[in-house]
Amino acid sequence: MQYLEEFLLPSARAEDDFILSDHPLMLMTCYSDRVYPFKIFPDMGLRRITFSPITVFYGGNGSGKSTLLNLIARKCSLRRAAPYNETPFFDVFLERCDAKFCGILPKESRIITSDDVFDDLLDLRSVNRGIDHRREELFLEYQKLKKEHFVLQSLEDLEELRQHNLAKRTTKSDFTNRSLQQNLRTHSNGETAFSLFTGAIEKPALYLLDEPENSLSAPLQQKLADFLSDAVRFSSCQLIIATHSPFFLALEGAKIYDLDARPVTVKDWTELENVRLWQSFFEAHRNRF
Repeated sequence: MQYLEEFLLPSARAEDDFILSDHPLMLMTCYSDRVYPFKIFPDMGLRRITFSPITVFYGGNGSGKSTLLNLIARKCSLRRAAPYNETPFFDVFLERCDAKFCGILPKESRIITSDDVFDDLLDLRSVNRGIDHRREELFLEYQKLKKEHFVLQSLEDLEELRQHNLAKRTTKSDFTNRSLQQNLRTHSNGETAFSLFTGAIEKPALYLLDEPENSLSAPLQQKLADFLSDAVRFSSCQLIIATHSPFFLALEGAKIYDLDARPVTVKDWTELENVRLWQSFFEAHRNRF
């Protein structure tokens, strides 16, 4: 399924016209020559991007993968949990971009970035800090209940009786875990990140994923890649992914833009430098397997 058909970046002429104009924002360049995201894509030979059900932006650090995702997400008005990190020139640049859609873009469409994963992990740690504090309180409560002799005097004391009996017939660890119940969060960073992606991609929509491999072990990357493949095949999702992970580059049918190439070109995943580097590494250590 496709919802976004094409994205058009400004021409080199359009960028130059703005930079040489007397636009009020250009006065800011007397303090800084940074006009991001202007001056990035003309040198890459990249202007028109056409999409498939799975489109991948591949490239090294600083290649423009995340910038492209953010531009597309903003132009499409996609939902995002974490705020965008933008410069004053971002909106002006977006005015010079264009997007072509295949029908109506579903409202569930969204972008999921490393910042979203990081914020989710911070929320988890905040919850766990509260649980750690409650756990210490329960340790003290357990010791107190173990020592006390309790006599039921009314039905209102049933809950307190239950706690006394629980303390007397269980270990401190069992007592604490049962008392915490569903508040206890024990997932690793990778498991939490995996759950964030799989929980967010539920309905037919356009999803932009910024380096989903971050925090994921190789098995979880493979598991998420399988999930994403099924989301496209069976749930009518369209994916645009920025990555350099072989697991996501190898997604069947993916259209891969090599942002390291000049000009930017579409390549098969086996032609990419990152993948070839891994291949060479394993070939050099073949005798170890």
